[in-house]
Amino acid sequence: MDSFLLWALLLSMQVGVSLSQNGFQPPVPQGVHVKPDFASQVLSVTWEKDSSSPTLSYDIQVLHTELMEIVYHDTVDVKPDSSGKVYHWNWTSPLPLECTSHSVRIRSRQQSLTSDWSPLETIPGMDIPVETAAKMYPQDKVVAVGSNITVCCIVKEGNFSRTKFLYSTASLNGTQLSRRSYALTLTNQPPSISSGTNVICLENNGIVGTVVFVGYPPGDKDLVCETRDLVSVECQWSKGQDTHLLGTRMTYYTLNGRDCPLSKKELSHGESLYCNSVCDKLTCQLKATMVKGESTWTLEARNPLGMVQLTDTADLSRRVWPYAPVELTAMEIHSRYARLHWQWKTEGYKTLDLECQVQVNNSGHTHTFESTGQGQLEAELNDLQPYETYRVRVRCRLQTKTWKWGDWSSVYGFQTKEESPDALDIWVWMDSNQTGYVKWKPLTKSQSRGKILGYEVTHGNPEDGNSVKLSQNNYSLPLTFGDSDEHVVMVTTWNSAGVSPVASITFPRFFAGEMPTYKVSGIDRGFNLSWAAGANASCGYVVEWCPTGKWDCDVQWEKVPAGNTSARIESKVFEAGVRYNISVYGCTSGAPELLERSQGYVEELAPSQPVPGIKAHQSISDIVLSWDEIPMEYQRGFISGYTVYINNNSLLIPIVNITDPDIRNYTMRHPSPGSYKFTVKAHTSGGEDVGVTVDFKLNPSIDMLVAEILIALGAMTGILFIITILCYKKRQWVKKTFYPDIPEPKVPEEWSTPPKMLAVEPCSPNTVHIVEKPEICQTVVLEDEEGGDRTEEAPADTDSSDAVHLQYYNQVVDHGSQGSRSTDSSASSSTSMASTRTEVTYTGIQSSASSSGGSIQPEAPLPAGYRPQMAPAPIEIQAEPADIPLLGEFSGYQPQSTWKADSPESTSLNSSLGSPTSVSSSQFLLPDPASEEGADRAPSTTWFHNLLSGKP
Repeated sequence: MDSFLLWALLLSMQVGVSLSQNGFQPPVPQGVHVKPDFASQVLSVTWEKDSSSPTLSYDIQVLHTELMEIVYHDTVDVKPDSSGKVYHWNWTSPLPLECTSHSVRIRSRQQSLTSDWSPLETIPGMDIPVETAAKMYPQDKVVAVGSNITVCCIVKEGNFSRTKFLYSTASLNGTQLSRRSYALTLTNQPPSISSGTNVICLENNGIVGTVVFVGYPPGDKDLVCETRDLVSVECQWSKGQDTHLLGTRMTYYTLNGRDCPLSKKELSHGESLYCNSVCDKLTCQLKATMVKGESTWTLEARNPLGMVQLTDTADLSRRVWPYAPVELTAMEIHSRYARLHWQWKTEGYKTLDLECQVQVNNSGHTHTFESTGQGQLEAELNDLQPYETYRVRVRCRLQTKTWKWGDWSSVYGFQTKEESPDALDIWVWMDSNQTGYVKWKPLTKSQSRGKILGYEVTHGNPEDGNSVKLSQNNYSLPLTFGDSDEHVVMVTTWNSAGVSPVASITFPRFFAGEMPTYKVSGIDRGFNLSWAAGANASCGYVVEWCPTGKWDCDVQWEKVPAGNTSARIESKVFEAGVRYNISVYGCTSGAPELLERSQGYVEELAPSQPVPGIKAHQSISDIVLSWDEIPMEYQRGFISGYTVYINNNSLLIPIVNITDPDIRNYTMRHPSPGSYKFTVKAHTSGGEDVGVTVDFKLNPSIDMLVAEILIALGAMTGILFIITILCYKKRQWVKKTFYPDIPEPKVPEEWSTPPKMLAVEPCSPNTVHIVEKPEICQTVVLEDEEGGDRTEEAPADTDSSDAVHLQYYNQVVDHGSQGSRSTDSSASSSTSMASTRTEVTYTGIQSSASSSGGSIQPEAPLPAGYRPQMAPAPIEIQAEPADIPLLGEFSGYQPQSTWKADSPESTSLNSSLGSPTSVSSSQFLLPDPASEEGADRAPSTTWFHNLLSGKP
């Protein structure tokens, strides 16, 4: 029986193990509990450990309850708490827990085997039906710069489509979490203003909102602790960047666990927190017991976004920062020495080995004196200046120099005692051989060493000199000298402490323009001078300057040490545009010797006044301008020349630039008569003056007019005389060329046709028939344009005694017979003067040579045109007029184209032997170029050549 029970027990155990290995379900977690932290948006989940189960994993789900939306699912390995009976797990929600209900469930997992889910543990949100008011979460949330934040708006159910979020100036839409809750996520938040950033939810019945504060966690650093009064510790650190969080969200500080109050006010227990002038350093002061050795101070800075911890370790006995000394006074004051004394407000300083520093200020110059000792309370000041006012202050530090200087004391002032003044710097200025001035420079404060009370001047021979006392405001004295060779002057001054050393000088010889001067230019409001070394200049040189032209000027001087032959002269009295006389003297054992003189301007300006006395006058046909020199006080620079302008329609046109300042006139040569306006300007290196204008009217010169007339008359007389001589010598040529003899035409005694009534009808062109005839008295047979043969007889001209016979016929030819037209009135009218045709008959004449040569051959018809009425040689009359061809093909009257202006010596048949005019006209007839083709012609300049060659 017992063996059977044992067997059954073993079998049941084996079956249990086998079931577990073949998929036995893990147990469901028990005791699940969820605790919310609404401020941090954290859900804390706890459940009980199953002691009978091996180590398990757990699947955890977080859901939005209303929509059963899983927002978190993960498998976690957790360990039990210290008791070993409860598991803990925390989950941070991305949105406030108030926005909607959250549920948590857990199941166990063993590898791939899982248990059933535990019942839902729900944390109700503010969107449950019992909460009817509209709300927005989170309220006054503080987040770090650059983080994301999710806000939600809970409204009445069904208002989702009309719900909007306003963030800054943007209008945004949210995401639905439940039937009443909507969420909006804001990303990468920038720093907010001190009052935060508003987020507003707009819904149908109104608005709700929240404020988001975005800032930084504390960034404080560099904690340093020290002591000042030896009974408290004062820690100072650098404030970090602005957290942008104020009020209840600002940074709070604690030092060694004790709060540092947020004010500078000393509290009853000696604790304070304050910032310096620019609030980049913070200081916290706590009461502390001074112990030897190092101590540690810990500062914590905390705000809603984080915390920073700073630590400093030091021995406060080596970190003493003294306060400023008090009751600073001068116990002893002399002309060059003083002793200062002060007190300490903190009694503990009297036991410290201190090093003190005294800062002395005098007329802008600062000097520092140092003294050391235990509880140092005084300091000595040496090498001070007499009759000087000093301002001093004191600070101290530990002699170990391990820590910084203490605060400066308040400033204390005192004045040193007087001493005898220094010797005066004197000079003499001569205005004549026996009169002059002795001058001296006022002593500076450091030279006078006290208040100057007066001056004493002794002049004359050193043995029997005369003394004159002057007040402290006099710096010169006029003197008159006798005939003595040397005049020595001695000057002293005094104050309440004593008399100065004697300053003496011998008056130099007076030079009134005896030494040449040269020009010197100023540079940077001064003069750079150099000179040749003086042979007798044993004690240096003196440079003297004074405005030119002022005999009562305030002469200035400067002494140059021996060995130097150059100096730069600067003075506050130098003025631009003022000329200065500069003299260099050599300092000798006797009277100063004048070495050289110069004149110059520290800065040249344009003349302040134009040239005076400008005048203009006429010199024959020239205009002469002249003007005077500008007075020296108005030159304001060395006159380098003058520019003369002519005014042309309000424009100044320069006509000459005179570079020699000594030339003050200009002559304008031979301008045209008329009105002129001239402007003259003087110029220096500083510019031109405003100019002065003069008007002048130039009149024609009578002498020149007479001379021009006489010259013209003389020229005309000469030309006429030459022409007369030439014309006289060439009178024959002139007569033949311009006034040839024109033979009168021979008209028959009776007209061949009787007078008729003239009737006007259109005329046809005249036809000239030229026929060569051997007979002298041959009748010319003419044909009219219709080709009819008519013959008329005319008597030949037999009056000429020459061998050449020329006949000219001026006949009236009608279209019908003479008898038939005499009774016809219509024919009578056709014989009007307008329709008469001039018939010209030219009788060709052969030379004797041709007539003796055999049978007579008729000459070829000559070209149409007018033929001269003469021939160069006799010709024979041709046989019969019937053999002469008619020249009816030539239309119109041809001019005398064969007439030439050549000499009649030519043997050409075309030579002109008669008049160049028609017998019926008094006008010259132009030659016909067509009639002269192929003929030999003389050049067009033959007549001029004949005129000059002397031919008749």
